[in-house]
Amino acid sequence: MKDKEISKLIEAEKKRQKSVINLIASENYVSQDVLYALGSELTNKYGEGYPGRRYYRGCKIVDEVEKLAQKRALKLFNLSSKKWSVNVQPLSGSPANFAVYCALVPPSEKIMGMVLSHGGHLTHGQKVSMTGKFWTPVLYKVDQKNELINYKELKRLAILEKPKLIIAGFTAYAHVVNFRKFREIANACGALLMVDMSHFAGLVAGKVYPSPFLYADIVTTTIHKTLRGPRSAMIFSRIDYRELHKKIDKTILPGLQGGPHFNQIAAVAVALKEANSPAFKKYAKQVVKNTKALSDELSQLGWRIIEGGTETHLLRVDVWREGKGIGGREAADKLEAAGIIVNENTIPFDTRSPMDPSGLRLGTAAETTRGKKEKDMINIARKIDRILRA
Repeated sequence: MKDKEISKLIEAEKKRQKSVINLIASENYVSQDVLYALGSELTNKYGEGYPGRRYYRGCKIVDEVEKLAQKRALKLFNLSSKKWSVNVQPLSGSPANFAVYCALVPPSEKIMGMVLSHGGHLTHGQKVSMTGKFWTPVLYKVDQKNELINYKELKRLAILEKPKLIIAGFTAYAHVVNFRKFREIANACGALLMVDMSHFAGLVAGKVYPSPFLYADIVTTTIHKTLRGPRSAMIFSRIDYRELHKKIDKTILPGLQGGPHFNQIAAVAVALKEANSPAFKKYAKQVVKNTKALSDELSQLGWRIIEGGTETHLLRVDVWREGKGIGGREAADKLEAAGIIVNENTIPFDTRSPMDPSGLRLGTAAETTRGKKEKDMINIARKIDRILRA
């Protein structure tokens, strides 16, 4: 590479990644094939529109790239092209969620999502997000006793507030979501049901987490977490009399975006093919095993695990209560200094600032990609314990 400054920084980041234990729940390591697609000549092509309906010429090949990504997305999640449509053009998860709301919920109408500190995402209607400014947020909480979703209370709130759209999904909730109950709640108040499976999409693909597609009207997901792909996103929508897919497609283009990033879409296609393999299913199972091992060992060592445990690729630890006055930011800094990368995270009913909350969020997807097993997670938990108690 001729640009020595950037080359040096890339090499430094590669070295950093190899030298640490990565427990960031929203990160993973892509294959060389995914990297090849991202760095390919496809990045040179511009082509607003959709396959067969571009505003630019010379799109015959990139049309095939996009159609292949769509085909592989539907195949991975066992969906019929007669019943489901998928848009693979969203640049990342937040724009994908924003596009759904723009397409299906009139401005100022209500959208219902989980409170951020309880496990929700910024784009699920939090007040600091544009999704909480352009639409009226109705936010549900977990139960204070067990820190799990209280579906009875959620239904009561939904019927009272009558949101236009309900979001089932999380960025830090560690247990399996009951999509059937969410469907019943959406039906009870006349809302659309959207599932944001960004964090657990790879677990759904690996058959270790229930599929939301039987119950949802719309499903959004990023690709770079448990799906082990590039930074990108997809929007799945039912094909029926409501024409949700047509509204969403028009909102992505021309509503919000211009020309698709074809190199990114090609990398998505590669990752989707990799995820539709026996090896990936084995990987997904190991992710869940590893997270449970990490959670159980930390609990044995005296740390309070939020929600009492985990069923997914992540968990949260209350370091403030058990850490003798250590906050989440200090804990994350201490771990990073020792080569363990995590992120500070709010916990349900947190009394501390989001900038220095009471908890940490830990995930095992990245280290599982590197070949870690349960015994490794036990050792990592013990190392975390020693560092934080020092």
